[in-house]
Amino acid sequence: MILIFFALIIPYYELVLNFSTTQQDNGISLLITLLFALCGGLFAYLVTHAFRPKTNTILSIVFLSITPLLFYIEYLIYRSYKVFYDVNTVINGAGGVLTGFMDEVFLLVMNFGGISRLLLFFAPLVLYIFVLRKREEDEKYINAKGVIGLTIIAFCFFLAGRGLVAISTPHRLMYDIEYSYQSVVENMGFGTGLRLDIFNIITGKASKASFDMTYQEAKEEIPAIEKKAVDVENILVGGIDETIIGLRDNDEDDIQLPTPSPTPVEYGYNAYDLDFEALSESSTGANAELDAYVASLTPSKQNEYTGLFKGKNLIFITSEAFSGDVISEDLTPALYRMANKGIVFEDFIQPAMAGTTGGEYSNIFGMLPTSGGKSIKEMTKQKIFLNMGWQLNREGYYGKAYHNNTGDVYGRNTTHNLLGYSDGFEGTDKGVGEYVKAKGFPASDLELIQGSYEEYKDRSPFNIYYMTVSGHGQYGRNINNLSNKNYEVVKDLPHNEQVKCYFSNIMEFEYAMEYLLDALYKDGIADDTVIVISPDHFPYGLDNDAALGNMPNLSDLYGYNVVNYLQRDHNRLIIWSGSLEKEEPIVVSAPTSSMDILPTLSNLFGVEFDSRLLPGRDVFSDAEAISFNGSYDWKTELGTYIAAKNEFTPINEEVEIPEDYVSRIKSIVRNKYNFCKSALTNDYYTHVYNALFEE
Repeated sequence: MILIFFALIIPYYELVLNFSTTQQDNGISLLITLLFALCGGLFAYLVTHAFRPKTNTILSIVFLSITPLLFYIEYLIYRSYKVFYDVNTVINGAGGVLTGFMDEVFLLVMNFGGISRLLLFFAPLVLYIFVLRKREEDEKYINAKGVIGLTIIAFCFFLAGRGLVAISTPHRLMYDIEYSYQSVVENMGFGTGLRLDIFNIITGKASKASFDMTYQEAKEEIPAIEKKAVDVENILVGGIDETIIGLRDNDEDDIQLPTPSPTPVEYGYNAYDLDFEALSESSTGANAELDAYVASLTPSKQNEYTGLFKGKNLIFITSEAFSGDVISEDLTPALYRMANKGIVFEDFIQPAMAGTTGGEYSNIFGMLPTSGGKSIKEMTKQKIFLNMGWQLNREGYYGKAYHNNTGDVYGRNTTHNLLGYSDGFEGTDKGVGEYVKAKGFPASDLELIQGSYEEYKDRSPFNIYYMTVSGHGQYGRNINNLSNKNYEVVKDLPHNEQVKCYFSNIMEFEYAMEYLLDALYKDGIADDTVIVISPDHFPYGLDNDAALGNMPNLSDLYGYNVVNYLQRDHNRLIIWSGSLEKEEPIVVSAPTSSMDILPTLSNLFGVEFDSRLLPGRDVFSDAEAISFNGSYDWKTELGTYIAAKNEFTPINEEVEIPEDYVSRIKSIVRNKYNFCKSALTNDYYTHVYNALFEE
């Protein structure tokens, strides 16, 4: 009886977690999950019944207390963030949650979903203590032969699971060369994800560099890298020179074609004068492999947009839970203006991998947060020099970072003071608290902008970073300060109540942008200022117990049923400047992601950078457009690939897909992901920094 109980206990936990979160109904995924779980359950029995009776009872109670707690924590994480958090993210995010979001944790637990799952996960513990423990005393304890037999049976379950993994292409890839904690937990169970995550950390596999060079050959023979930037003298103070970009004249209906140039412009490369091949030969270990990989890449070329924003002010905003689907001319005129009178991104995603801190990491460093919530902490230990904080700091900019929540959340008091902003970082526990005073959570973005703008408006050129908070969930008039504050403005929208409350929160950010635009124009610096707005993640607070295909509130906001992560994470990137207002918008139709922001801004601001050191691309360059996420899903101009299904869908029926196209892009995406992982965990940017500035 006890043996059967323990053998089935982990499969039981896995089924409760599955049907409470992703609701995975793929037959082979469920079978793999159950086979690995049966193996784990038998080993749990062996470990808890290998000693004297009293010791076994204590071990059983400890196991039946800790194991469901881990499953329950993962359930709460998914319920709140719609992703599973790996070991690093849970450990590194726990302090921030406990100090800054205890009210949210209380709301997650103290409701029907939270309480019912708590009872389901801990029911076996109660059953054991009050029923099975007494019966256990009358059963014979396992002998040596029994241990050997159960070990063999457990191993057979494991081999059966591995066999199914081996014959299923998507499972085989995600188990090994395309390992993703999120994908493994979703398709093979939490126990398998936890096991592989811990194994990868202990063995160092999580930090090893491994690149497939099959498709990674240089596209062309390139000459010696020229560091000379494009001449930007023709860029007008009040707008863009039409002879360069060829945009529409406001007074005419016809497109004004660029004036032919007697000699074509020869653009240089966005690359450092550094021989990575030679550096690889003199390096060792992972950094040598990284150098060799970088050396195999062709740097992207500079272009007609290089230096377009040279010398201008920069205000970069990571907007909490922002969605481009809220933008409309009537409701959000400031956001609409910025989204349509600047650089327009028609196909943008922000991969959701590690909540807010993961989105910040992608926005700031142009990388996927492959170490979860630990990513920013690990990156800022390196000699970082490519992010906009440090790049514009070297150009003599005044810089400062702001957040309208306490700076100890996610360790920002430490990490954000290392981003290169000359005047550091402030949260509400420091200077920001002097003007962000409204009671309740979340705090007001309008108050944040109003108070901080006065500090830097006269310090051009300035480089400002904001992490906002007004869009933060949960959403509801009785549980969210801003859901109630602006409700009258959104009450008649054609959405359900939950989505209306979300709109109410985002209106505070809209009012902040209205204030900022008015202030910039009033002070005469709008033409000399660039505003960038990128989300940290999709509004995951809209739905509670939700899975792909069953996210009713998010689907209400989007206007379609959300069935994959690329759809879920679609969003809007805004790059605006007063200098662009008089021109037709610059449209970027190719797929882009948050990893493209840093190389694009580096090119636009005309700072020296090496495009090979970033997995994203300058969207105006000749580099191939590839958006991808942590599950190895990707999108190009020819179609979309979903890794969990091993399925590529062309953009339309007419497009011709080249031979080996899918294999080539899959290889490139794996390489880019591995670069994100290995560059972070092997202190690679310090290695490159030392090579660049060793003299």
